[in-house]
Amino acid sequence: MTRLCALLLLALACTPAARAESLRCGTRLVVEGTTRDQVATWCGVPTEVQERHALRPPIIWYYGRPVHVAGGSHIEVLVETWTYNLGPNKLMRRLTIEDGEVVEIETLGYGYPGAPKGRE
Repeated sequence: MTRLCALLLLALACTPAARAESLRCGTRLVVEGTTRDQVATWCGVPTEVQERHALRPPIIWYYGRPVHVAGGSHIEVLVETWTYNLGPNKLMRRLTIEDGEVVEIETLGYGYPGAPKGRE
């Protein structure tokens, strides 16, 4: 019996974690991997946009897995931070978009009145 419990605990520990952060826009759900164009279409114009450039190591794909290339020159990519204010009764969301793809979604505090909301 203890062996069965140990196997169940091991199986649970090996399962991938669920995506904790997302942004619902109407019937669509924005998660990591969603493209910049999809977010703009589904959610509308963000309240705030910040842009910067970052250097990233080049990556090649080897049998479906990303592999960083050692010694290669770095590539400059656009990193955008989009903030959606959904009003004073909902939590704001901050999306980090790197090279055209959502890489992080953060939940912020409650929004504030008077700012454009985008599409909900």
